[in-house]
Amino acid sequence: MSLNKEILRLAIPSIITNITVPLLGMVDVAIIGHISDARGIAAIALGTMIFNLVYWNFGFLRMGTSGLTAQAYGAQDRQEYLNVLVQGLAIAGMVAVTLIALQYPIGMLSSKLIRSSEETIQMTLTYFYIRIWAAPATLGLYVLKGWFIGMQNAKTPMWIAIALNLVNIVCSLLFVYVFDFGIAGIAWGTVIAQYSGFTAAVIIWFVQYGDLWKHIRWRDSIQWHKMVRFFKVNADIFLRSLCLIAVFTFIPYISGDMGDEILAANTLLLQLFTLLSYIMDGFAYAGESLVGRFVGARDEQSLRLVVRRLLHWGVALSALFTIVYALWGRQLLGILTNKQPVIELAMQYILWTVMVPFTGFAAFIYDGIYIGATASKGMRNIMFVATAAFFILYFILQPFWGNHGLWCAFIIFLCLRGGLMLLCEKKYVMVENRVKS
Repeated sequence: MSLNKEILRLAIPSIITNITVPLLGMVDVAIIGHISDARGIAAIALGTMIFNLVYWNFGFLRMGTSGLTAQAYGAQDRQEYLNVLVQGLAIAGMVAVTLIALQYPIGMLSSKLIRSSEETIQMTLTYFYIRIWAAPATLGLYVLKGWFIGMQNAKTPMWIAIALNLVNIVCSLLFVYVFDFGIAGIAWGTVIAQYSGFTAAVIIWFVQYGDLWKHIRWRDSIQWHKMVRFFKVNADIFLRSLCLIAVFTFIPYISGDMGDEILAANTLLLQLFTLLSYIMDGFAYAGESLVGRFVGARDEQSLRLVVRRLLHWGVALSALFTIVYALWGRQLLGILTNKQPVIELAMQYILWTVMVPFTGFAAFIYDGIYIGATASKGMRNIMFVATAAFFILYFILQPFWGNHGLWCAFIIFLCLRGGLMLLCEKKYVMVENRVKS
């Protein structure tokens, strides 16, 4: 099979998997956008912001699992990729229990930090206190998704995601339009869907990999000396994720400070960014699988080739999205809400969204490449630089440029991430030269 076909074999199911996530977010925004005013849209944005802050911290459960599993797969080390699965699920369970136990302090702290109207804050907390109960299923799915991807299996996460999101959409529509639960109905739809998806993932694992069950060494897998590499790689990814969270929570946070209207407009524009990111991440996931496999097999030639091919796909996709956003930006916003004042305000900043594909594609693609190579130290250091630049530029530009200053800082943040990872590729990714994470 040619390398491009191998990339597409992994990328297309991952794109389908990933696109269900922003589409689901768009459905949630569209539902609340048609039954509520800007405060309802703002509440969904703020509730999502809180969960970004909570869950993105633990994105390493998917990313670290994917890279380590792919390298073990490439090295044909069955015991190691089983160890990674057990380690990931054990940590996911402990984190989920902790989050549920701390839900009220987290909710109260979030309410103190949110700058918005009292009604918007109360709607946000209603959403949060319901959705937090999905934590065990959500984090468990992170691990299983990463493990499937590392095993070069992108189709299983695709079918799970499609089923999960269909359940979510149906439940949200039912609870909102039939039972009139409002924003609580959207939250309950998510909870039910997450547990449905996790249950399906476990069943499918036993169907596809059940013969590996007898080879799992439970106690041996979670011994400290066996988990050192898992923790080392994931500590760097954790710090990198903290920086990403800082940027993506700051945007709705400071938007709320500029008013519910600006927050609603930026929320709509970020939905378009999210759509792009999840499609790009389909190729990034292919990169995790293939780069990890070639690093594990120490196949330098194939590794170099797959990096180049992934970047070619990134350029092509960025061109497509630039055209779509430039020509049909208003129509896409109209799908998300029928509130014309919000659309008109968002259109004042649409040019920044049009710039996102070409300025950001390298960051998306290289995330997958670095994760597959478990080059977590490089990802961490580059993210530190890009995040510092974002905040410095925002505080310089915003006083005289307003919301345009926020978007300009964000575009430069994307450019720095992709550009620096490109410059450091040889040092951190290539088998013969990379710095061990």
